[in-house]
Amino acid sequence: MLFSSQFGSRPSDDDRHRFKQSKYYNGSAFVNLSPPAPKDPDVGGWKAVWQFLRGTPNRRPDKGAVAAIPIQPEALAPVEGPQLYWFGHSSFLLQWHQRNFLFDPVFADVAAPHPWLGSKRYSGQLPIQPGDLPHIDAVFISHDHYDHLDLTAIRQLAGKTERFYVPLGVGTHLRGWGIEPSRIVELDWWEPTSLNELAITLTPAQHFSGRRPTGQNQSLWGGWHLKSDDFSLFFSGDTGYSPHFTEIRQRLGAVDFALLECGQYNPAWADIHMMPEETVKAARDLEAGVMMPVHWGAFTLSIHAWNEPAQRVVAEAQKQNQAIVVPRIGERLDLISPPTTIRPWWDVRQQSITAQEAPGASDYV
Repeated sequence: MLFSSQFGSRPSDDDRHRFKQSKYYNGSAFVNLSPPAPKDPDVGGWKAVWQFLRGTPNRRPDKGAVAAIPIQPEALAPVEGPQLYWFGHSSFLLQWHQRNFLFDPVFADVAAPHPWLGSKRYSGQLPIQPGDLPHIDAVFISHDHYDHLDLTAIRQLAGKTERFYVPLGVGTHLRGWGIEPSRIVELDWWEPTSLNELAITLTPAQHFSGRRPTGQNQSLWGGWHLKSDDFSLFFSGDTGYSPHFTEIRQRLGAVDFALLECGQYNPAWADIHMMPEETVKAARDLEAGVMMPVHWGAFTLSIHAWNEPAQRVVAEAQKQNQAIVVPRIGERLDLISPPTTIRPWWDVRQQSITAQEAPGASDYV
């Protein structure tokens, strides 16, 4: 922690002076909009630790069950889009208006400061090697946890990325890793900016930050809302369920496509990670035309079965008549015309789920 670059940089006095301009900074740390809910003693504490250590069946998929679909570099020629490629967990490539955007890129095999401290990526490899990625117009980071801010990825992308959009305070890590300050755009919650025809806003989330056991919440966390004249996309980042989803819709309008956290949950930390049913509720709050679950399918960071997030969120979306897509890793996804049938690739025991009509979304599941 004293010498490894993995742990990032601590904020300087100048950084803290900037943080004090934010009303979400209390003088020593960033805070959530809502106070934490009372803890249920039956699900928290040592009981949760014991469950984590004991493990549960099916926490990792069988070998080959999550093989990534290879992406050929020539397939990533600039497009008007929007189209998306999911890399697993919360990492995805968005192509839109002839530009390439990466969100929370994690290229490491393990989402931890050292390989001994985490489980390996399910797919074994990425759908495309970082060196084969095209020029990246912008990288968007939701917060500084290891499964969202990856030193390996930042170093591999540094030479081909124009800008890095990050929550307030995350720029401290990037500058320490050699990214020029002129290429870093740090935003506070609700702070808008633009990239040509795209309006960009950092939105609140119910979570926390920190790359060390101590000194947490020294940088902000959040979601990203991107909007053009004809399409809008929202990425939640890591978050518990709270009224901020309704406020996002009230301030920024209904969302056409929403990538929402769904995985690595547990009742012991329900304040900071949504249950799958809450993920669907968040989509309804946003009035999302189509939703896609993320934060699953790549790493084991909780005690639920690896494919439980997909099973539960699809079942709830059908119940709520919410349009949803669940692509395979590396699969090309047209966001204007997503697939009309979900094929449960995560569970070979299931048959294809027939598409059902959803309001405002034609015939998506």
